[in-house]
Amino acid sequence: MPPAIEPSPTCALRPATRADLPAVLALLADEERVVDPATIVVTEAYERAFAAIDTDPRNEVLVLVEQDGTVVGCLQATYIPGLGKGGAERALIEAVRIRADRRGAGLGRTLMGLAIARARSRGCTLVQLTSNKQRGAAHRFYASLGFARSHDGFKLAL
Repeated sequence: MPPAIEPSPTCALRPATRADLPAVLALLADEERVVDPATIVVTEAYERAFAAIDTDPRNEVLVLVEQDGTVVGCLQATYIPGLGKGGAERALIEAVRIRADRRGAGLGRTLMGLAIARARSRGCTLVQLTSNKQRGAAHRFYASLGFARSHDGFKLAL
């Protein structure tokens, strides 16, 4: 059982809206520095991808937002029905980011804790994620949340 996560009094988790798309893309653009969302070009491909996620009840982009509306974190959750584990649904979490200048204050723990609680409330019995092998700090963070390295993942670029 992962450690209990208290909601943040200064941030809220909510589904992303189209207006959040530049901020989400800015978080995904560079993990090491803050990218100004105003500099992000939202291409037609991004518009299509966001629309597809936004209209799919099994997918969502979630944003962690400060009281002033600033997006400081994001992730994508996909809810997968399965025949394994007695027909249980699982959540796949990807593209987890906290704004570079806000790391170390517990926002990642808050983001993941709220996303896990959201998956649990949907009836998911498992949360899984993938992370690039080179992201050692992220791996330590996920382990601190109770995630275990249980499988090897494989990808095939098409």
